[in-house]
Amino acid sequence: MTAVTDEDHGKDSDSGTGKTDGRKDGRKDGRWDDGLIARRAAAAEAREAGESEPRTPAEDDADPQVEAYAPAEGPLPTRLDALRELVGLSRARLDRDTLAEAGRVLDEAAARQRLSSRHTVIAVAGATGSGKSTLFNALAGAPISDTGLRRPTTSQPIACSWTDGAAGLLDRLAVPGRLRRRPHPGPAAFDEALQGLVLVDLPDHDSAATEHRAQVDRVLALVDAVIWVVDPEKYADAALHERYLRPLAGHAEVTFVVLNQTDRLPGEAADLVLDDLRRLLDEDGIALGEHGEPGATVMSLSALTGDGVPELREMIGRFVQDRTAATRRLSADVDAAAARLRRVYVAEGRPGLGERARDEFTDRLAEAVGAAAAGQAAEREWRRNASRACGTPWLRLWRWYENRGLPGSLDRLGQALTPPEEELTARQRVEQAVRIVADDAADGLPGPWAQAVREAAFTGAQGLPEALDELAVRAGAPGASKRGGSEEGRSTGTGVPVVGAPVGGRPAKPPRPKWWPAAVLAQVSMTLLQIFGGLWLVGQIIGVLEPGLVIPALIMLAGVVGGPLVEWACAAAIRGPARRYGQDAERRLREAAAGCGRARVLDPVAAELVRYREVRERYVTVTEFSTTGR
Repeated sequence: MTAVTDEDHGKDSDSGTGKTDGRKDGRKDGRWDDGLIARRAAAAEAREAGESEPRTPAEDDADPQVEAYAPAEGPLPTRLDALRELVGLSRARLDRDTLAEAGRVLDEAAARQRLSSRHTVIAVAGATGSGKSTLFNALAGAPISDTGLRRPTTSQPIACSWTDGAAGLLDRLAVPGRLRRRPHPGPAAFDEALQGLVLVDLPDHDSAATEHRAQVDRVLALVDAVIWVVDPEKYADAALHERYLRPLAGHAEVTFVVLNQTDRLPGEAADLVLDDLRRLLDEDGIALGEHGEPGATVMSLSALTGDGVPELREMIGRFVQDRTAATRRLSADVDAAAARLRRVYVAEGRPGLGERARDEFTDRLAEAVGAAAAGQAAEREWRRNASRACGTPWLRLWRWYENRGLPGSLDRLGQALTPPEEELTARQRVEQAVRIVADDAADGLPGPWAQAVREAAFTGAQGLPEALDELAVRAGAPGASKRGGSEEGRSTGTGVPVVGAPVGGRPAKPPRPKWWPAAVLAQVSMTLLQIFGGLWLVGQIIGVLEPGLVIPALIMLAGVVGGPLVEWACAAAIRGPARRYGQDAERRLREAAAGCGRARVLDPVAAELVRYREVRERYVTVTEFSTTGR
C-alpha cells in the first residue's frame, strides 16, 4: 500500500464530479461507479449495447439482501426483558434521569435487533495525529479517508462496507450517502473473512471542534465494536483514558487497542511502550484478551509501512465471522446500565417487616390508644356495677348521693376531659409508632425505595388518631365515645377514651352474670331482716310489743352483719369475671388499633416492600448472566 498525500487526494475530490475513491458496484468488471461521470459513462455503454439502464448503488442497497436479525442465543433476550420490566416497575419510584441510560440501552437494543445480523459495524477512533485514517485506508485498501498534516483531517464519519445490505445500519449512524464507500478492488475487498464488515472512520475524539467530539460520542454508543488507535506520544493521554476507555471498561470484548506508528520507535522501544499501554489499560479496569481469555485485543503496528496490518485484518476477520459482536456489545451495554442502577436496587442486609417489628408497632398503638387503661377501666366498671347491685341499701344510698352531680363530687371530677397536654402526648405516641415502623421497614433499602416506604407509612398515618378513636367506640371499650355530634360524647381525639363518658347519651353497662339475682335476693333478705328486727325493737320500746330484746336484736344483727358478708362474697366472686371482662375489653381495643394500623400503615408499607422485591428480582435477572463481571 502506498501513502496518499493531500495533494494527490485533492485531485479526486472535485465537488462537481464527486469522489472516485474506490466504491465498487459489485459487478464482475470491478468498475468504480460512485462518481457522476463514471455512472454516466456506464449508462452510455449500456445504451450502446442495447441493455437496460444500469442500476445505481442505491438500487443495489434497496435489494432485499438484508438478513433478518436472528434471535440472540443465550441470556441476552431474557436480560433485556428483565431490564424492560425493571424500568416499567420503577417509573413511579425513580426519577427519569436515573432510568434514562437503561431506557436508552433498551431503545438501542431494539433498533439494532431490527437491522442486519450479517454485518458487524466497527468504528476506528483515535486522537489527532494518531494515524487512524491511515489505518482505515490500509484496511480498506483504498485512500477513502483524508490523511495529511492539516488538523482536524476527518470532520465527519466515513463508512466503508464490504457487502451490500448495510444501508439501515449506516442510516442509524447518520452517515450521509456521499460518505459511504466500498473497499478498493483487491485482496482486501475480496477477503471472505471481511464479508459483512462495516468500517467507520470517526473524527478525532480530542478535536478542537465541539461538533466533532459530539459525533464521536454519538457513534461510539451505536457501533458494535471499536478500534482505538493510539500513538507513542499520546497513548497515555488522560482525555482518552478518563473519558472513554475507563467508562467503557465493560466493553473489553468488543474493543481493539492498536499502538500505531511503531516505525517511529527505535529498537525495543515499541515493546516497552506496548507493555506500558497494557499496564494503563489494566489500571482502567479493561480485561485484556490474553492466554485465551475474553477481553480487549491489544497490539502494535504501523499503518504507514503496513507492518502488523495483515495481522489486525486477520483478527478483525475472525471477529466479524463470529457474528456475535452486536450481541456482546448489547450485553455490555446492559451490564453498564445495570452497574449504574446498582445503587438504587441493591440493599444492605435483608430489609422488610418482621413479626417483631409488627408486634412492636401494635404495642405502641395499643399504648397510644390506651388499651391497657381501657381494660382496667372496664374491670373497675364491672366491680362498681357488682357492688351497686350486691351492696347494702345504705351504701347504695350514699353512692346515689355522690352521683347526683353536685359540684365537687368525685365522679364529676373523674369525667373531666383529658388535659390538652395528654392529648398531644397521645398524638405524639401515634406519630412515633409510625415513624419507628417506617424506619425499621426502610432500614437498609436504597434511597428511593426507603423514601417510598416512609411516604407510604406517613400518608397512611394521616387521620390515624381519629380512626383509632372511632374503632375504639366500635370495639365497645367502656367509656369510649363518638366524637362530637348531638350525643356529646367525649374523648381525647387520639383514640384514648375518657373513662365514664357516655355512649349514645347513656352509660355503658357490663353484662350481669346469672348469679347476680340470687345475690340481690340475699341482700334484700338481709335488708328485710334489718328492717324487721328494727321495727320489732321499736315496737318493744314504745310498748306495743312485749319486751324481749334478744330475738329482735339477733334478727337485726343478722341482717346488719349478713349484708356486708353478702357484699364481700359477691366482691370475691366477681374478681375473676371482672378481670376477664377487662382483659377482653383491652383485647378488643388492641385488635381494633392493630387492624387500623395494619390497614393504614403496615399494608401500604408491605406493598412497597413487595414492589421492591419484584424489581430486585428483575435486577438480579439482569445482572446474574453478566459477561463482564459487573
